[in-house]
Amino acid sequence: MFDTVLLRSFVAVVQEGGFTHAAARLNLTQSAVSAHLRRLEKQTGRDLLVRTTRSVTLTPDGELLLGYARAILALNHDAHAQLLRGPSEGAIRVGLSEDLANVRLMNVMQAFAVRYPRIAFSVRVGIPAELLQSMDRGEFDVVIGGRCHDSRPGRVLWREPLVWAGAEWASLTSGAPVPLALFPEPCPYREAALSALARAGLDYRIALVCSSGAGLCAAAQAGFAVTPVVHTQLVHGLRPVAPDAGLPALPDVEFTMFSVPGASASIADELGNAIVLAFAHKG
Repeated sequence: MFDTVLLRSFVAVVQEGGFTHAAARLNLTQSAVSAHLRRLEKQTGRDLLVRTTRSVTLTPDGELLLGYARAILALNHDAHAQLLRGPSEGAIRVGLSEDLANVRLMNVMQAFAVRYPRIAFSVRVGIPAELLQSMDRGEFDVVIGGRCHDSRPGRVLWREPLVWAGAEWASLTSGAPVPLALFPEPCPYREAALSALARAGLDYRIALVCSSGAGLCAAAQAGFAVTPVVHTQLVHGLRPVAPDAGLPALPDVEFTMFSVPGASASIADELGNAIVLAFAHKG
């Protein structure tokens, strides 16, 4: 068991490049810092530093211990900070669809964490239908995601067109089944795409099933399949499939916030307002 006082002196000597500056930083005497290093070397049974009249350098054992020492001190600091926090005033558990898990939304969550420091915000990313099922089991207070058709009451934050996305350089083979890259069931985009193809009487084959939006986009970028995405998710290398390809139109997506009645309602409303503002100019 290492004494954190000794580890702190060790790290300071390495960072400051010597005992004199380390002692000044720690507000200790140089002899006290030297004594700490001797005690630490006695504990480890290894030489940790090579000392000269002008500098100190780490031995291989010192290099090894330095990484552990920094980690131990960081954990010690975090534990102390957490224990000094006041009692929590609650938690808000947010379920978030993957196509919203970006820096813009995370900035909103961070702003709320700062504004309400005594409320523990946590986020889990997934497929909206699965997140809503989890909310029904009491695992979430708020779920935010896209839907195409759903009677569940919720607050619509904004709407976007759902489009067929394909590679910029590729085209569909006439008369061949449409190759699709889709999320697994249950997924509103998958359901909307398959329903539209069925109504249009078009043959299709599911070429890829992936729970990652990045994986679906990669398949489309490679020309391996087409995938339904909201228009603002068209990354480099993707374009909407041209109308003359014969694919049916897809419905708009409603990005909706669902919440448990009475569960931090005012904060949930404020969160919804902030998300609307953050996504007011998408693209």
